[in-house]
Amino acid sequence: MTLNLERQLIVYGVYHRNEANIALHMICVPLILFSGFALAANTGILIPLPNVLTIPHLELNLGTLAAFIWAGLYVLLEPVAGTILGLICLGAAAYTNKALSHDPELTNRIAISVQGTCWLLQLFGHGIFDGRRLSQFLGNWSQAIFLSPLFVWLELLFKFGYRRELQERIGKAIQAESDKEKERKAGKNQ
Repeated sequence: MTLNLERQLIVYGVYHRNEANIALHMICVPLILFSGFALAANTGILIPLPNVLTIPHLELNLGTLAAFIWAGLYVLLEPVAGTILGLICLGAAAYTNKALSHDPELTNRIAISVQGTCWLLQLFGHGIFDGRRLSQFLGNWSQAIFLSPLFVWLELLFKFGYRRELQERIGKAIQAESDKEKERKAGKNQ
């Protein structure tokens, strides 16, 4: 995985062209990420810190550590949008940690249900809307796990005019890649 945001957006965009599938991703990807933080928080505190260094509900369990890692990755890839998304991830980790401390059984049941439902919807979206096979869906886990949340966040921001020049460059490159893919398929069918 390279930290070239533009290249990653192009690769992602080639596999996510259908508006219905994009909408499905905009709903499911954050839910998968945030429920993942909740499930990962079941490790309990992995790195104990003195109270003076502990932020309420951000004890250093696996879910919180993952939120910090995701946030750092997003800031490296896209400083402005990444910082905002990183703060959202940390807020989600704090919220899920708080929920887990109040009612672990219910929180885990909800998180597992969200994971199962959203992953099935993602498979459905790729299969039905984008015509992708399961092997194509499962082919790039780093993108699915680490980068999809940033991509759907940028997709939302693009709708509000964020970095219009980047969106236009990406759109042209995605179209060129899609045209190449169609040519390859046409060559195989002859």
